[in-house]
Amino acid sequence: MYENTFPSKRYKHTIQFLKEVVPNTNITILDLGVRNPFVDFMEREGYTVKNTSGEDLDLDTTAVQNKDYDVITAFEIFEHLLSPFHVLKDVKGTKIVASIPLKLWFSPAYQSKTDPWDRHYHEFEDWQFDWIFEKAGWEIKKRQKFTNPVKKIGIRPLLRLFTPRYYLIYAEKKS
Repeated sequence: MYENTFPSKRYKHTIQFLKEVVPNTNITILDLGVRNPFVDFMEREGYTVKNTSGEDLDLDTTAVQNKDYDVITAFEIFEHLLSPFHVLKDVKGTKIVASIPLKLWFSPAYQSKTDPWDRHYHEFEDWQFDWIFEKAGWEIKKRQKFTNPVKKIGIRPLLRLFTPRYYLIYAEKKS
């Protein structure tokens, strides 16, 4: 899945953020997307995690319309959807923790040549991500950005030392 790399820093920041905003591990999390290596990290911390089953969330939001969960997590998924607004609007839960890779002005949108599911339709800036949540009826309670330096030489690796690469948010549905 990660082609000789593992997102250790991203996982460390994400699990720390999750524990800060959702400290109670006696809850059920619905994680958008199929089971992935990060789910193991959440389960090791005591969370009970269910995943969606690979359905196209642009076309079928049934998974988020039930209330068999306490919190939704959406780590690195909204950039793959054509319309994350509809998923956010259809969510029946009241809490969400989500992350995205931020748009980098020095890099084009990511597109896998071999996997049609591994493409970024959106390359969000933080304000755009905030706006889609607010418009869908959510209030962002906590935000965090962090960099992701790489061990390479060049202009882009240098820029990645100080340019935020990831954005995490915790939001609650407005009543």
